Amino acid sequence: MTPAGTSHPLVRLANVTRTYRRGPQVVYAVNDVSLDIPAAAMVVFQGKSGSGKTTLLNLMGGLERPTSGTSSYLGTDFARFTSTEMTRWRRREAGFVFQSFALIPGLTAMENVDIAARISGCAPAEARARAQRYLHSLGVLERAGHRVAEMSGGEQQRVAVARGLVTQPKVLFADEPTGELDHALGRRVMDLLREAVDEHGSTVCLMSHDPTVRSYANVVYTMADGRIADREDVNV
Repeated sequence: MTPAGTSHPLVRLANVTRTYRRGPQVVYAVNDVSLDIPAAAMVVFQGKSGSGKTTLLNLMGGLERPTSGTSSYLGTDFARFTSTEMTRWRRREAGFVFQSFALIPGLTAMENVDIAARISGCAPAEARARAQRYLHSLGVLERAGHRVAEMSGGEQQRVAVARGLVTQPKVLFADEPTGELDHALGRRVMDLLREAVDEHGSTVCLMSHDPTVRSYANVVYTMADGRIADREDVNV
């Protein structure tokens, strides 16, 4: 499970800080973080609630802009992307699994996954075949015709994972993708995420409280108070 070499890191954060105002108080959600995310690797971020993991994920995925410092993809600062370029990048190169799932309520499980594949450029037949394959692998194919409100939290989470994987993105950002699942289903999700790295060359950036995800990682970062407190190379 050795990450593929590359002349540029896939994602680079350089002295990135993200602050918010809470009344007169300035809150440092991420505080002076620098790191390189390589291609074809699983990079896990662990830490207590409030340590800055979700904000860091949003900065790496271009969903938030840093207050200071730079966040870049293959050497290009996200700040230089136009809104059209950013939208195209998210559709074609990046995948997201949000902690809140962020499924489209009026669509079925199949439609939520299928539409992501189509938007990324898949032909309709290929998009549907991929959607079926990932829903089956995650044990929710029998729920394919059900809308979001008709599914449990665990089912919604697995549909969200299928939607993130269906485009076979160059980089997948996953925030607590096993949080609603029991041990067996959590392992199934992690097996698919590891498969995305090993078979499709994807990079997976994963935020998790679950200690079992360490065995799948190439690199594990520990966050505390918005900073990187520790880095450990695991499977390299």
